[in-house]
Amino acid sequence: MLITNGKIITWEIENQILENMAIRIQDGRIAEIGENNEMRQRYPQEEILDAHGQYVMPGNICAHTHFYGAFARGMAIPGRAPKDFPEILQKLWWPLDRSLTHQDVYLSTQIMLADAIRHGTTTLFDHHASPNAIEGSLDVIADAVEKAGVRAVLCYEVTDRDGEAKTKAGIAENLRFLKRMTTEPSPLVRATFGLHASLTLSDATLDACRAAAPDGVGFHIHAAESDADQYDSLAKSGMRVVDRLHRHGILGVNSILAHCVHVDAREAEILAESGSWVTHQPRSNMNNAVGAAPVESLLRIGVPVCLGTDGFTSTMWEEWKFAYLLQKVWHRDPRRMPADIVAEIAVYNNAALAGKFFREAPIGIIQPGALADLILVEYHPHTQFTPQNLPWHIVFGFHESMITTTIVNGKVLMKERHLLTLDEAEIAQAARELSQRTWQRYQTYATV
Repeated sequence: MLITNGKIITWEIENQILENMAIRIQDGRIAEIGENNEMRQRYPQEEILDAHGQYVMPGNICAHTHFYGAFARGMAIPGRAPKDFPEILQKLWWPLDRSLTHQDVYLSTQIMLADAIRHGTTTLFDHHASPNAIEGSLDVIADAVEKAGVRAVLCYEVTDRDGEAKTKAGIAENLRFLKRMTTEPSPLVRATFGLHASLTLSDATLDACRAAAPDGVGFHIHAAESDADQYDSLAKSGMRVVDRLHRHGILGVNSILAHCVHVDAREAEILAESGSWVTHQPRSNMNNAVGAAPVESLLRIGVPVCLGTDGFTSTMWEEWKFAYLLQKVWHRDPRRMPADIVAEIAVYNNAALAGKFFREAPIGIIQPGALADLILVEYHPHTQFTPQNLPWHIVFGFHESMITTTIVNGKVLMKERHLLTLDEAEIAQAARELSQRTWQRYQTYATV
């Protein structure tokens, strides 16, 4: 396939905007980039995808999300509204995840992936929980991912909150799926080892997970999302969360710690020294009223911070905007978190993290040999548009509704805003019917 008449945003380290260019895609990768007319003459038999002057960019990457949360939209929590983050977990998320069946998990994943395709998010790191449907749950998600055609890194969150048997089942599900991904590799799906959070994990469980995980496999865990996680860790071990996880061997260059809102200076040093990845989810942090992560300080000390959504819609440019604004209002300083720093975490760090799992070719960049994960964006700048001011155009001008086409692994998943691999209306109708039963089960688990 040739993508012609595009203006290419390469997202190289020295970013370029190339006009009147064509991209040749072969076997799921970018084979060649060249001048538009010359490429059409050289490859007259190739299928043509005319960009009509739109911008062609690498697809967005989401470093932390929860597909299983799709059925929470519009849900009424019984009784008084939760007063803090622990109550949000107890009243909303834990009763919801206990209510999920494999059918719910599959449909929830489809909902979130249709949203991702429509909004130009081509790779996602999912963190799953369904304690009454553990075994095989990652296969269910993987099947939905491959049907949709996006990329995803999957894990099951191990926790002690549902009893010892389900703790062991969660460990077994991670190990089973890691083995499957080794023996039955997929171009679109990768695996890691999921843990919930320090506050629901005993020392024995952390040690069991570390012992069970194969060499080179890291962990995907929530860390210090609220101060309750710190108080719990201090009570259990006399150590703060990051120190405790480090003692149990959870940190490392392949491990992802979501949030890290309430880490101190020494914890930041430990994260940097261990090479662990941190993901920032500003919309979720605002919604849960847990505070604002010290993103700039973490970056300054050498922690690779990435950007995720935590189960919000896969509108990554929307997440950019909240990341840009939250630090300013939190610190009451308009100089905080400039847009080029947002681009550092959302583009370059997210791509580097994804590259730890999709090692076969560069990802999140337009260059020969890179994975052909691309989006077409119908944006008409009314001021100067350069590689240098692009991050500010994204924060103040770009919107996900401008995305017209989404391509993953060289396959067109959405063309001219029409999804090709998933039927949104059919999925939504099925979800409206199924979610009623899920909500009924949720009522039996929810506390007032």
